Amino acid sequence: MHSSAVFLIEFGAIILGLGLLGRLAGRFQFSPIPLYLLAGLAFGEGGLLPLGTSEEFVAIGAEIGVILLLLMLGLEYTASDLVSNLKTQYPAGLVDASLNALPGAAMALLLGWGPVAAVVLAGVTWISSSGVIAKVLGDLGRLGNRETPVILSILVLEDLSMAVYLPILTALVAGASLAAGSITLAIALAVAGLVLFVAVRYGRILSRFVSSDDPEKLLLVVLGLTLLVAGVAQQLQVSAAVGAFLVGIALSEEVAEGAHHLLSPLRDLFAAVFFVFFGLHTDPASIPPVLLPAFALAVVTAGTKVMTGYWAAKRAGVGVKGRWRAGGTLVARGEFSIVIAGLAVSAGIEPSLGPLATAYVLILVVMGPLTARYTEPAAAWVGARIRGSGTARGKDPAVVPGDNPANPA
Repeated sequence: MHSSAVFLIEFGAIILGLGLLGRLAGRFQFSPIPLYLLAGLAFGEGGLLPLGTSEEFVAIGAEIGVILLLLMLGLEYTASDLVSNLKTQYPAGLVDASLNALPGAAMALLLGWGPVAAVVLAGVTWISSSGVIAKVLGDLGRLGNRETPVILSILVLEDLSMAVYLPILTALVAGASLAAGSITLAIALAVAGLVLFVAVRYGRILSRFVSSDDPEKLLLVVLGLTLLVAGVAQQLQVSAAVGAFLVGIALSEEVAEGAHHLLSPLRDLFAAVFFVFFGLHTDPASIPPVLLPAFALAVVTAGTKVMTGYWAAKRAGVGVKGRWRAGGTLVARGEFSIVIAGLAVSAGIEPSLGPLATAYVLILVVMGPLTARYTEPAAAWVGARIRGSGTARGKDPAVVPGDNPANPA
C-alpha cells in the first residue's frame, strides 16, 4: 500500500505540474514542449528531485505518447492526399531533406560520433514540428494564406519520409547487419505500400467497419487497433510509430474526425509524459558541454529551413512576403526530433546525443514561433535598407531583386 500511495503521489504531482506548465505556456502563447523537457530534467538523473516508483509507468506512458502522436498525424491526411502531395511536391521534399539533414550528419561526424549517430542527428535536424507549426499558423491567423498549402505539403512529405526513415534508423541503432536492415526496410515499404493501396481503394469499407455512433466503442476500437498494429510492427522491427501512422492514414472521413476528437486529450496527456520521460534520461550536467554545438546547429538549420520554405513557396508562385513567411514558419523542431533522438538514447548510441538533441529542440521550439512572426518583417526591413542605400547611390529603387509584382503575397 505504501508504494502504491507513493506512486499515486508522484504521478499525480507530475500530471498536475504538466497542467500548470501548459497553462503558463498558453498565457505567453508559446509551445509547452520546452517546459515539459525542463520538467523531465528536474525530475531525472542528476535533477532536483529524482523519481522513484513511478518511473516505469512513465516509460510505458511515453511509448504510448509516441504512438498517439503518429496516429493523430496520420488522421490529418487521407491516402489520396498523400499520394497527390508526393507526386506534385516531391522536389520541395528533396530540397528540404538535403538542406536540413546534411548539417546534422556533418555535425555528428565533426564531433567524432560515427555514422549511426550521423543518421540519427540528420533526422533530428531534418523534421520540423507539425504540432508547433500548426499551432503557430492558427495563432497568427495564417491558415488561409497562399503560402500555407506549401508549408503543409512539406510537412506531409516529411511525415511520409518517416515511414522509410524510421525502419532504417531502427535497424541501425539495433546493430542489424546490412542484410537484416534491408529486409526490415523492404518489409516497412511493403507494409506502407499495402496500407496506402488499401486506404485508397477500400478506405470507406474499413472506416465503416471501425465506425460507431457510440463514442466509447469508437475510442476503444481505434485505440485498440492502433496499439495492436503498433505492437505487430515493432515485433517485425518496423517501428511502432510507423504502424500507428499507417493506421491513421487508413481511417478516413467521419471516423477520422470522430477519432481525432476523442483521442486528442489522450494524445496531449501521453505526449506530455513522453517529453518528461525524455528529459528524465538526460542529466542536466551533460547539457552545458554540448550547448555551443547545439546552438550553432540551431542557427544553421534555422537558416536552411528558411531557405527551404522560400524556395518551395517561390516554386508555387507565392509572392516574396509569403516566401519569407513560409521559411520562417518551418523553423520549429519538436516532437519528432525528440522521438528520433529517443530511439538512439534507448539503444545506447552516443551518450552526448540525447543532451545535444534536448538543447537543440529547446532552442528551436522557442525560436520557431519568433521566426514565424518576424522573418518577413525583418526581410522587409533589410530590403528597405538596401533600397535606401541604392537610392543614396542614385540607383532606381523601384524593383527589389527577386520581387514579382505580378505575384502578391
